[in-house]
Amino acid sequence: MNLALPVLVPVLPALGSAATLAVGRRAPGLARPLAIVPVAVSAVLALVVALQLGTGQVLEAGTRLTPTGGPDLTLGLYLDGYSSLISVLVGLVATCVQVYSTAYLKDDPRYPSYAALVSLFTAAMFLVVYSGDLIVLLVGWEVMGICSYFLIGHHWETADARSASLKAFLVTKLGDVPFLFGIFLLGADAGSFRISDVLAAAAEGRLGHPTLTALLLLAGVAGKSAQFPLHTWLPDAMAGPTPVSALIHAATMVAAGIYLVARLLPVFLLSGAALVVLAVMAAVTMIGSALCALAQDDLKRVLAYSTVGQLGYMAGALAAGDREASVFHLVSHGAFKALLFLAAGVVIHAAHTNSISAMSRMPGLRKRVPDAYWTMGIALVALIGLPPFSGFFSKEAVLTAAEHAANGEALTNGLGPVSAVPQAAGWIVLISAALTALLTAAYAARLFLVAFHSPAAAGAAAPAAPASPADHEADAPYSPEVDEADPAIAEPPAMRWPLWVLAVPTMAFGVTSLRSDWLPALLDGGSLRPSAVTAVTGTGLAVVGALLAYGAWRSATARLGAGLPPAAPLGRVPEQAGAPAAEVIVADPGRTLLGPLFGPARHGFGVDRLYSALFVRPVTAAARLVRFLDREVVETYVRGSGTAAGLLGRAVRLAQTGNAQTYLSALLAGVVLLAVLVAV
Repeated sequence: MNLALPVLVPVLPALGSAATLAVGRRAPGLARPLAIVPVAVSAVLALVVALQLGTGQVLEAGTRLTPTGGPDLTLGLYLDGYSSLISVLVGLVATCVQVYSTAYLKDDPRYPSYAALVSLFTAAMFLVVYSGDLIVLLVGWEVMGICSYFLIGHHWETADARSASLKAFLVTKLGDVPFLFGIFLLGADAGSFRISDVLAAAAEGRLGHPTLTALLLLAGVAGKSAQFPLHTWLPDAMAGPTPVSALIHAATMVAAGIYLVARLLPVFLLSGAALVVLAVMAAVTMIGSALCALAQDDLKRVLAYSTVGQLGYMAGALAAGDREASVFHLVSHGAFKALLFLAAGVVIHAAHTNSISAMSRMPGLRKRVPDAYWTMGIALVALIGLPPFSGFFSKEAVLTAAEHAANGEALTNGLGPVSAVPQAAGWIVLISAALTALLTAAYAARLFLVAFHSPAAAGAAAPAAPASPADHEADAPYSPEVDEADPAIAEPPAMRWPLWVLAVPTMAFGVTSLRSDWLPALLDGGSLRPSAVTAVTGTGLAVVGALLAYGAWRSATARLGAGLPPAAPLGRVPEQAGAPAAEVIVADPGRTLLGPLFGPARHGFGVDRLYSALFVRPVTAAARLVRFLDREVVETYVRGSGTAAGLLGRAVRLAQTGNAQTYLSALLAGVVLLAVLVAV
């Protein structure tokens, strides 16, 4: 293989980013081609590299950057089936996002800087995937962090976007500090930062602190991949533009943490304690996020909590020792989650609101956006995990991995001994993943039914007018973005055809796991076929969850039918006044299914409030104390020393009369005083 091909994959989007920043404002007509073409070419090159590399092959090349007095830093490539597969996903999603953004942000004056940051974000993820050195990987890791800060805060004129971007940056950096120490410790133990050398050291048992290293790395992964307890930034990040949400959730930032653990899984297999910690983290994340998703009114926040839970699935597969299943679900999820967010953007464009309670009162919404309606339905079925969509195969692969680990037969595929995975980790993942499958089906069905099939929305087919800002539930967390679209104008093709492009892998990618010489051969060669027990159990739980949501929805519809307010005139969205009442959501199955948990789940079970009480308020109080001490104590001493010097100067100045006799008298008195002191 010509090494120029994989080198160009991250370089082209970076060059496109620089070019867009340089000429985007002076020549706005060039901004869109400069945003799309380099990313699209990189996507094609990533596919070419994957095809040329083939299955079961590894390409490693690099050059030493500089001597450090310790482990060398290497600018190198490390390509295998995992990096090839994920790079194709990154290229596909990034290209769709860039094309989609040309229409979604058509009238945004800051589009050139936005497009440049998306290109740089893409280049950073390519660097993480292709890098053969942990320090170079860290560079891409941190570039993604700063890009996410600017992209989430793109609409910086709104307080929500500003606070969300700052929160995302600080929470992820909180995880990055121990992550950095983990990389240093790993490099010191292995004597190298090259990934191949680290894996060789792990295989030979030369890592002196595997548990400590794994736990430090997990802190960074929890921040980047939004796992408990550092997951709170991701739902609030929905204040950013919807295409950015698609990119972050599907193929870049949150996927980076899962990819890193998959790449370094032999290190984690050296520590059973670290695997149990990862399993517990994944279990809490899966169940908690699914409960929260079932209570949200903001469409994008439902999808955000869904992402957190699906990342928990991937982390759970890694805790069970099967990185094949984890990466399989990562790629499958990347396709259908990008589709969900881009389809949500079309719906929001038409409805002028994120609130599904407002959408439920819009006549004919699903007929207004048929492409988004059908593709979102496809993606939600994949999210639920029903055959034959890709989500079914990847979810069942995770459940199968957990089942084998629980039985003491972990599918490590030669990366470590089967006994390296504690059975407790397998049971934790298996039980929590099964429960999450039921909850996922419930919140996915709730979203689809309430947004598109509520009686108030089904009664007419006329286009809906924009919703007012007060149309969402008063007590519901809400992450609006600046609304720039004209609802009277149909969505342009640039916002529609990416949906159908992403629908293809959403429907068809899963079947690549059925034959051992297809997807499994590209990865570690293990089987990705679901076992009969988990397939029946997982699918059955998903069907039960969807039926429970449907039954609760029908029940709520029947209860509210008699007292339902009169339908609004066509073309108008009903106004919402005061506190949430029966009209807030025509029929919300989430309230019925969650009962007393609905309120806590809606607000993330108070995790943000807890962090505010434990960390934010004490730090703020300490900052106020420091400010007080600086201004009232330290500055008082500084001002006092200046004042004293001024007073002394005035006293000395009073003695300067200009009379020579006075000066001589004072001199004589001083001499006499000194003489007396010496004599005594």
